[in-house]
Amino acid sequence: MKNDLLLRAARGEQVERPPVWLMRQAGRILPEYRAVRDSLKDFIELVKTPQRAAEVTIQPVDILDVDAAIIFSDILVIPEAMGLPYEMVEKRGPFFPKTVGNEADIRRLKVADAEADLGYVMEAIRLSKQALAGRVPLIGFAGAPFTIFTYMVEGGGSKTFSKARKMMYQSPEICHLLLQKITDSTILYLKAQAKAGADLIQIFDSWAGILPPAHYSEFSLPYIAQICASISEVPKTVFAKGAFFARKELAQIKCEVIGLDWNMSPQESRGLVGENKTLQGNLDPCALYGSDASIRKETRAMLQAFGGQRHIANLGHGVYPDTEPDKVRCFIETVKEWKNSEEF
Repeated sequence: MKNDLLLRAARGEQVERPPVWLMRQAGRILPEYRAVRDSLKDFIELVKTPQRAAEVTIQPVDILDVDAAIIFSDILVIPEAMGLPYEMVEKRGPFFPKTVGNEADIRRLKVADAEADLGYVMEAIRLSKQALAGRVPLIGFAGAPFTIFTYMVEGGGSKTFSKARKMMYQSPEICHLLLQKITDSTILYLKAQAKAGADLIQIFDSWAGILPPAHYSEFSLPYIAQICASISEVPKTVFAKGAFFARKELAQIKCEVIGLDWNMSPQESRGLVGENKTLQGNLDPCALYGSDASIRKETRAMLQAFGGQRHIANLGHGVYPDTEPDKVRCFIETVKEWKNSEEF
């Protein structure tokens, strides 16, 4: 591979500089993406059309010169593959016409077959790998079981996810039944991604921060741990947004990289996680609304805080859709130019 910085950093090997990529880099910040998206019926059609999904996967590598591609897909393909279809409503987000509310609903769901039910993702990975031709690694991903659970029970996004959280207090055994079925599906899905060509996989626990620590330890961490223990083919990143209270526990999971959101101190996180994990992140996405000088200053401060090694530069969440591409380029170029004299 011509540029293997991401994989070397994930494994804890020496790197000349931190690799850099952005969550949601293949998306609305790029006019080229919008042109592809507008040529299709909707977002879900784009996800399910391998040639077009591969095209938008590669766009950030060509246009922004990032150190990794991430397959263009959606975390909600898993519940759909299990038998709970969703819609993507413009300016509203995901919507599930049917939700899960009891044990009978869960029994009707199946463990997804990665190739039969999600073969379009595997084909998009294969096409992306072919087109990348070894330029940079390709990242595969899935949602963490708890985050997927929230959508399946709630029926969409929410400020409180009170319906999903209520179930944890009223029917914890039902929650575990659903979480295990999601986990079984996700393990098969991510193994298939690795077989198709993904070089690293990331688990997104987007709603980790809505749970109290005790519930996070019961309803999320064990299932992420199962996934990571089951996948030995490629390095794994766990990004649990808002779970500042769980960093020490996340460090015990069999993953190589832990993602940090912008509210987590790099130095404090290193102390909690230890020296044997790579950290990813964690510039505030809103920093990219600043001037070029401000972006360079904030980026350098972030890089200095992480120290140069065992770090993958990224934002602390996905890049916001109204961010100017030139601001993203400024961030990427600053990372590529940065040198820590003590480390290099």
